[in-house]
Amino acid sequence: MLKQSLSALAIAAATTFMPLAAYSQTATYYSDAYQGARTASGERFNTWDYTAAHPSYALGTVVQVTNLNNGRSVTVRINDRCNCGIDLSKAAAQQIDLLRSGVAPVSIRRVR
Repeated sequence: MLKQSLSALAIAAATTFMPLAAYSQTATYYSDAYQGARTASGERFNTWDYTAAHPSYALGTVVQVTNLNNGRSVTVRINDRCNCGIDLSKAAAQQIDLLRSGVAPVSIRRVR
């Protein structure tokens, strides 16, 4: 019984914290209509900053996002929330050649 409880706690802990290892999600990017709007962190959104929205990474976390279609990567800071995989600023999306397609599979790796 104790072993099962400890296993359940270990699973809960593992799913609570985001791993350093990369994992795959879908990336999109913010519309220009959000320029100047407040983000979840309280700062104003700037489409030309290297920032992103993510549903579960802590605000302020720095992640490397790699477009799995072309291997291009960009480092961004999480400053907002979204309901999808990851929403990149326009600058970050441009860096990994996401503007044309608007959506791409990406790997996300926490840097710090």
